[in-house]
Amino acid sequence: MQYNKVRKLSLFAMTWPIFIEQLSHILPGVVDTFMVSHLGDSAVAGLAVANQIVGFCIILFSFVGIGSAVVLTHYLGAGDRAGAERVAATAVGINFWLGMVVSLAIWGLSADMLRLLQLPPQLMPYAQPFLALMGGTLFIESINIAFGSVLRAHGHTREAMYVAIGMNVLNLMLNVVLIFGLLGAPKMGVIGAALSTVISRAVACLALAWLVRRQLKLGVRLSWFISVSRETLARILRIGLPAAGENLCWQASFMVITYFVGQMGVVQLATFSYAIQLSMIMMMLGISIGISTEIMIGHMIGAGEFDEAYRQLLRSLRVGLGVTVVTTCVVVLLAPWLFGFFSKDPAIVAGGALLLRMSLLLEPGRTFNLVVINSLRATGDARFPVLMGACSMWGVAVPLAWLLGLHFGWGLMGVWIAFTCDEWVRGLAMYARWKSRVWEKHAHAVRAHVAA
Repeated sequence: MQYNKVRKLSLFAMTWPIFIEQLSHILPGVVDTFMVSHLGDSAVAGLAVANQIVGFCIILFSFVGIGSAVVLTHYLGAGDRAGAERVAATAVGINFWLGMVVSLAIWGLSADMLRLLQLPPQLMPYAQPFLALMGGTLFIESINIAFGSVLRAHGHTREAMYVAIGMNVLNLMLNVVLIFGLLGAPKMGVIGAALSTVISRAVACLALAWLVRRQLKLGVRLSWFISVSRETLARILRIGLPAAGENLCWQASFMVITYFVGQMGVVQLATFSYAIQLSMIMMMLGISIGISTEIMIGHMIGAGEFDEAYRQLLRSLRVGLGVTVVTTCVVVLLAPWLFGFFSKDPAIVAGGALLLRMSLLLEPGRTFNLVVINSLRATGDARFPVLMGACSMWGVAVPLAWLLGLHFGWGLMGVWIAFTCDEWVRGLAMYARWKSRVWEKHAHAVRAHVAA
């Protein structure tokens, strides 16, 4: 029944709620950056480094969400509701415990982590308390990721979107009050930005749990957090671990490149932070189309419709590339105004606008990755993306960023060239993999398992 529901949805109907939901997940970071920019570019630079650690940990939680969403679509496509419920319970339980371990580690070691990333001492008063609070409560976000994956796999993309919108509205209101000390609240600065995000995530967690119970008729019980099915966990990890490896590899390489940028100075680090935030907005449509396609193809694999899955990816990729080019052109035209919205420093505005113009070459390559990798994963072919990703990220992106950005002195322009080369190398490799249809042997194995 769930598969029939997903089949009736077009790519657009699947994508637009996911786009708004995904955009809502990054908006707290954008809003925090904008609000904190009123405290100075040094505060923004400090938060940029702290957020790299937070982002790295969120990727750890995402591998369970990715793996569980794919396995769920296989069971739902095959009509096995009992198997789907086991996957949902296992995803929530394992992410809860993983989140608790990570939260305790960051809370106790936040200063050591920042020093390891060579954070300038003058930025530590901004970054350390922010990281301790944000990182120390990440277990809430780990549960949110699991609940959101369960809802999306069942086709309930709009419900997840509504929760994300509400979370952002609450975060914005709390930011205004807590950062600047309005309505009688104390002026908390960067701590206020972190506290706003934590509170809004906690409210979202309660809303998602209620939706899982109401929409999917799955009672969220205490046993979900205690008892974990080993067989189900093994299936989740078979998809999730390679996905995590690919994402963690990217995040680790990104942190190394951020370390290179930190050696260029505070102005360059602030420019880099603003450019990354705006680039993430451009990425959201590609990410959303990738997730939608993954859900659709996962259901098709579970139902044994391999030829339709093959054609769906090609349709999604054409749409993704077209949308990416149009979106990037709009952002490029608005680049000076967008950077002026964040900073009044002419060097930051000019440097950031140049990076966004260079994104006209970067973003289409990234779209190949975002759409095709998700589809390969949905077929069960999860190892190739991580192996190819590791070779490209550490063989292309990191060495080129050092060579062009630091050694040749091209600065952020050299770093952006490195990003562009990496995305195109990986993107074209993923596309060739899909066209070869090597993934079908993995799809047959998946289909045989759920049918059994």
